[in-house]
Formats: sequence, structure tokens, C-alpha cells
Amino acid sequence: MVVDTFDNAAHYETLNPRFARAFRWLRETDLLAAAAGRHDIDGDAVYALIQDVTTKPREQGVWEAHRRYLDIQAPLTGEEAIGYAPIDQLKVTQAFDVAKDFCLLEGDGVLLRLRPGMFSLLWPQDGHMPGIAVGAPAPIRKVVVKVLV
Repeated sequence: MVVDTFDNAAHYETLNPRFARAFRWLRETDLLAAAAGRHDIDGDAVYALIQDVTTKPREQGVWEAHRRYLDIQAPLTGEEAIGYAPIDQLKVTQAFDVAKDFCLLEGDGVLLRLRPGMFSLLWPQDGHMPGIAVGAPAPIRKVVVKVLV
């Protein structure tokens, strides 16, 4: 897992050619004005999900992980905490669903606070718990870019 600011995104663009497309789209798109939902960047290889959600208390959080895609997650408005733990330190509670590229986990990890202008990179080995409230639950807009690995 990486947590950084968009000012440093160029450091990550060289890790994978799809990162360059993802970060370019993030820079060039008016994310606050864009419609919620899926936005294709490079077909199924790189796409974004713009979400309007309400953050939730830590106790309501759910650990998840993916195998085919990594996530670039970033709050656009408001703050969000995101949990992180290596998946080998978590217990699978819902078997991996190949079609949805998703499994559910349980266990303990750390919470990292993200504000607008920041992002997290989450690889397949990174269990994560998105959408956790910083303080009281609050509405936020966020973007999740899915990058095929």
C-alpha cells in the first residue's frame, strides 16, 4: 500500500504503463462535476468509479481484497479513513468471487486518514477497509480507479 499526494503521482506512473493513463485521467477530468458511476479510461484495463457515499463508523467497516485489479482510491470532498492490513494477516470470511474480483476478510489493521489531494494505491496483497468516518459519519465524493495488474 502507498499513501501519497497527487503532487507526487509522477513517481508512480513509471511502475506500470496503466498508472500513467490513470493519473492523466485523474488530472484532466473535472471529478467534482462528473457523473457518479463507471467511467472507462482504457476499457476494462483501466476504469474509474466515482462514488457519492457516506462514511461509516469503524465497527461497520468491511475488509476486502482483489486479485485482478489494484485500486487507486482518493477522496474528492471530505475526509475518509481507509484500513490497511496485509491479506496474509486477515482471515477470509467470503471466498474470492472471480467474476467480481472480490473477497471479504476480517481481522485487524491500521487506519490511514485521506483528505482531498491524497490517494492510496492498493495492490492485490493489500487488504483494505474503505469508507471509514473521520469523526462522525459524513457524505463524501470519492474516486476509485481500477487498474488491471
